[in-house]
Amino acid sequence: MRHFSLNPRIATIPFTFLLLAGSLPLPASALDAQIEPSFRKTYNFQHLLNADSIRVKSSNGAVILTGTVSQDYHKFLAQETVAGLPGVQSVDNQLTVTSDPNAAHSDILITMKVKTALLFHKYVNASATEVHTQDGVVTLSGNADSEAKKRLTGEYAMDVDGVREVHNNMVVAPGDQTLGELVDDASISAQIKTTLLFRKSTHAMSTQVETRNGVVTLHGEAVDLAEKDLVGRIALDIQGVSQVSNKMTLRQP
Repeated sequence: MRHFSLNPRIATIPFTFLLLAGSLPLPASALDAQIEPSFRKTYNFQHLLNADSIRVKSSNGAVILTGTVSQDYHKFLAQETVAGLPGVQSVDNQLTVTSDPNAAHSDILITMKVKTALLFHKYVNASATEVHTQDGVVTLSGNADSEAKKRLTGEYAMDVDGVREVHNNMVVAPGDQTLGELVDDASISAQIKTTLLFRKSTHAMSTQVETRNGVVTLHGEAVDLAEKDLVGRIALDIQGVSQVSNKMTLRQP
């Protein structure tokens, strides 16, 4: 029997080629190394969390978040954004919130939650909307492209947890509607979950959200068909969402 030996340099070429071509899965260490850079490239980090001090450490897909964030909902948004990244198996959220923990319904926090909620939605113009809160009463000013968008902005603000009343002083001023920036799947899922958490009508629901190429799939339980439809409408109105597959089930009496 004849025996052959391969040059070690030549022998590694097929493996390397398959790895680069995607035929073989990346080793865990390589996936871990990609998680933090991927997080920092997300829409949510670049637009909403970039002023926070967030550190991401991963081992075999188990991620630990450390550092500080300015608001409690930033902590949740960071966690859900990381959870949606490829290779992440679990998230241990050790982020510290620097704002006053006793100010859960403070006017400053309510204003920030309303602004953030509007920022997520594609059918309202968050950049043209000014928000002021006093004793839980929100006053909206600025411009809306149409009467329908003005009304929708007021409805979104009213449904934010902590808001007692909304004074909508926005002016209808039709303008050019520009396309929004591309939003990645992990950011979309995190925005939907955060929006559901903010809203009085959905904050207590347990909804699973999966997003692939802008197509959102919803799982979980709804009390009735109206609640199921509401969650679907909220998801469809998030920036970057092209389609929603609502697979939520109705809770059995």
